[in-house]
Amino acid sequence: MNTDDLILVSIDDHVVEPPDMFDGHVPKKWADLAPKVVVDDQGIDRWIYRDRPTGVAGLNAVVTWPPEEWGRDPAGYAEMRPAVYDVHDRVRDMDANGVLASMCFPTFTGFSAGHLTHRKDEITVAMIQAYNDWHIEDWAGAYPGRFIPIAILPLWDPQLAVAEIARVAAKGCHSVTMPELPHIDGLPSYHDIDYWRPVFAALCEHGTVMNLHIGQGFGVLRLAPDAPIDNLMVLAPSISLIAAQDLLWGPAFRAFPKLKVALSEGGVGWIPFFLDRSDRHYTNQRWLRRDFGGKLPSEVFREHVLACYVTDRTSLKFRTDIGIDNIAWECDYPHSDSIWPNAPEFVLEELNAAGATDEEIHKITWQNATRWFDWDPFGHIPREQATVGALRATATDVDISTTSRKEYAAAYARRAS
Repeated sequence: MNTDDLILVSIDDHVVEPPDMFDGHVPKKWADLAPKVVVDDQGIDRWIYRDRPTGVAGLNAVVTWPPEEWGRDPAGYAEMRPAVYDVHDRVRDMDANGVLASMCFPTFTGFSAGHLTHRKDEITVAMIQAYNDWHIEDWAGAYPGRFIPIAILPLWDPQLAVAEIARVAAKGCHSVTMPELPHIDGLPSYHDIDYWRPVFAALCEHGTVMNLHIGQGFGVLRLAPDAPIDNLMVLAPSISLIAAQDLLWGPAFRAFPKLKVALSEGGVGWIPFFLDRSDRHYTNQRWLRRDFGGKLPSEVFREHVLACYVTDRTSLKFRTDIGIDNIAWECDYPHSDSIWPNAPEFVLEELNAAGATDEEIHKITWQNATRWFDWDPFGHIPREQATVGALRATATDVDISTTSRKEYAAAYARRAS
């Protein structure tokens, strides 16, 4: 396959929310309580919700910075590439990278709204709704056909979550972000089917995908207190494995055969081992009397789970063992793992090295994702305009050069003056 003929859909990118995102979306009676960006005493742009810091503006939003500037330290809006928080610039960066469509996970709210839920009341419900309205209408809605919208939920009350699933589905959003391991946050685990039944039922009813992004479940890794951050970053995909275990071996998949789950940033390399181990355990430990409805655990997993990867050179050689219909690609823009602006070359070289056919490449780079999310990739953009070559041809003027934090800050100051 020629690079220009690729079609790329990324189901894991990130938006750093602009400071004015709540304007016009919060009921007037609570407008003064909406999360706001303040500059703290260390000069850091920080979101505050009801007198409590909820997160920094752009943790690890390092795209185009020189690698020696990468770090865990937060970045202010002035230091970041504008496409990190500005939807118009984002689409231009997507064009330059040949990416047709993107699913953008939240930043300051937490992947599953956990950073807002220190106050569990109707005001927080209104803020969650406001966030979703902004994301669906102002972010994804600004460029139809370029984003797959994703919503956050008030999960402390299943009925509130059910109502929000229905509300955003009516707006055309059929994807929500939920915690990998809810018990880490004090919620019932996914084994507690009585608690989660209404939520799972609503997801199935509205054809909405349950997205589990690594991060919320970091607390399950009891790492050495003096371990470097490398330990957390390298071992992070193991959280996806643990989440898959809870859903596969708990009642969720058996009770809800239409439940669809997408795993983000967990990679796919752990899946062959996990499926082999699950099938062996199921067939060998018959005294446990587990019931998968006459199927092997691996078959049930493939019916319910889509996993995505940024780079998995070795694992892609085992794509049929994983499930060729269960693998999707992610760009992870604008984080340090992201592949920009040379994603097409990187992705194709890796798939070619694995011996993938053109049919398999199309499945992994766009078809599996669009099928899983029941999203028409060519509903707004004809296929001939959706390829890497066609998109890049519209963005030849986009600056893709390495740019430092200080250079971005200087440009930001000039725009503000």
